[in-house]
Amino acid sequence: MKTLTHKETAPAAAHGLDLRALTRCLAPHVDADLAGLQAERISGGQSNPTWRLSSGDRAWVLRAKPGPVAGLLPSAHAIEREFRVLQALRGSPVPVPRARVLCEDESVIGAAFYVMDWVDGRILRDARLPGLPLSERVVYHQEALRVLAVLHRVDWRGAGLQDFGRHSGFFGRLIHRWGQQYRASVVEPVAAMERLAQWLPGHIPSGADGEGNTCLTHGDFRLENLMFHPEHARVVAVLDWELATLGHPLSDLAYHCLAWHLPCGVLRGFGDQDRAALGIPSEREHIESYCAQTGRSVDAVLADWPFYLACNLFRLGAILLGIAARVREGTAANPDALEIARMAVPVAELGWAMAQGQVLTHKA
Repeated sequence: MKTLTHKETAPAAAHGLDLRALTRCLAPHVDADLAGLQAERISGGQSNPTWRLSSGDRAWVLRAKPGPVAGLLPSAHAIEREFRVLQALRGSPVPVPRARVLCEDESVIGAAFYVMDWVDGRILRDARLPGLPLSERVVYHQEALRVLAVLHRVDWRGAGLQDFGRHSGFFGRLIHRWGQQYRASVVEPVAAMERLAQWLPGHIPSGADGEGNTCLTHGDFRLENLMFHPEHARVVAVLDWELATLGHPLSDLAYHCLAWHLPCGVLRGFGDQDRAALGIPSEREHIESYCAQTGRSVDAVLADWPFYLACNLFRLGAILLGIAARVREGTAANPDALEIARMAVPVAELGWAMAQGQVLTHKA
């Protein structure tokens, strides 16, 4: 595993950024001397090109929309939503970087972007955590889960996010939206995606689309999107809020738990590994811990768990096919995008197997 600091950058030129225009835009929003502002491209992102900006001993992160890709939904890569969530969560128990400025004027650097503070820490790309002592790995997974539970308890109305999404009908909309994204991205139909698109709407758990289940969801909550303290098992920043919305907490939890089912490799799971030998808690232990922190019934969650997993695999399949579309268009931000995109069909097939009860879930 690569145990990374946030400084996973490529010290190339500014990749076409107009640093003078960027300085003029940023200067009113930071208390810093921006003379000699520098930019380094950060690797690791799938969709939103990202740079580390620095001047003297101060640093920030710039996230921009990618170039246009034919067929993608207008709401894709919604950096405006990321910026709004970061602002709303500032001062809350959910650790986030401070958002500085949102610039929707594409003439500045060629795309809409926002800037947030740089946070020092570690990004742990491999959820197996091979770079950490065996005895400490469970603590990191527990800390990630704690932060997820804290997020789901946020008073989203009090945070000013009443209009951040609809208050009911989440799964119906999710299935429809990612079905649209799938069809906008695909060259030829994917059989498992077609089957899931037909199966999922009729199997939404009773009451799951009601307003009473609504909370702020991250949408991409996995270990790789968390910044840990440089030395301790403490999350210091939750990153990549592109898919955040008002939704169902178990959708977030199930997406987080996909690591227990996906194979190691480009999707960074450990479903094909000896979990106990890795020092990682079982999926059931993870679910039980989340329920204890949020007051949910373990039995009720497990009863509908295959749906929540299948729904997230359908969504992930659509996301991967979107990455494949960006590869075809030449706008993919990640150098490993082609390899990642090739996982779309296996992911969809795993989702269909989940839906049909062919995969054992919530293993002890």
